[in-house]
Order: sequence, then structure tokens, then C-alpha cells
Amino acid sequence: MPKQKTNRSVRKRFKVTKGRKVRRYKTNRRHLLAGRSTKRKRNLRRPGLVSRAETKTYLRLLGEG
Repeated sequence: MPKQKTNRSVRKRFKVTKGRKVRRYKTNRRHLLAGRSTKRKRNLRRPGLVSRAETKTYLRLLGEG
């Protein structure tokens, strides 16, 4: 049986943590930042986690599951 290929677009956008959670980067940080509060922009810097319901799907696309 052939090896499963990693989805390259997913690999560029997500990373798997040590505890097998999937880390993602938040949206709305590219342009039109002057209209957003400093607090909101600061909170968008930190990566978030993919929901538990979606984790299995992303792990499979990343070749981890």
C-alpha cells in the first residue's frame, strides 16, 4: 500500500504540538489594522488551537494520524 502524502497547503498553515494538538495562526492580521484596537491586534498575534472536532481531520492531512 502506498504511503499517505501530506497535504502541502495544510502543512504550511498548521503545526502539531507535543501533545498532538493542532496549532493554527489567527486571521485578520494582514491589512486594515488601523481600525482595530491594540488589544485585539495583540490577541491576534498568539496562535490558537484547532477545535477538538477538527483535530482528527488535520492530523490525517498532516500525515500524523
